[in-house]
Amino acid sequence: MKKSWKSWAPAAVAGGAAGVVNGFFGGGGGMVLVPLLVAKCGLSRRKAFACSVAIIFPLCALSAVIYYTKGNLDLLQALPYLVGGLLGGLVGGKIFNKVPVVWLKRVFALLILYGAWSALFQ
Repeated sequence: MKKSWKSWAPAAVAGGAAGVVNGFFGGGGGMVLVPLLVAKCGLSRRKAFACSVAIIFPLCALSAVIYYTKGNLDLLQALPYLVGGLLGGLVGGKIFNKVPVVWLKRVFALLILYGAWSALFQ
């Protein structure tokens, strides 16, 4: 079934917002994207979390390339975090379907609150 541009518009706006946040802050686009995917695009919470990961990956890769070409990224310094992040992503992806959505929502909310607290007071 072919979708009209009107049905794609909310998704494009959500992706654009995530891209801007990711570009400005080097991450965090998913915190914008998940609520928009649920509220404006009609995805279930679980599908929004999964789609957010798929959308954020290329956005992060693009941001990393831009940061690197501008001299703002030290790959050797980032390497240990990349290794840990890959392992964490593997574990998270494996247990994702076993975690009740209510707990995904709560943990996501706590991460948003922690990010806000850190941004304001550290």
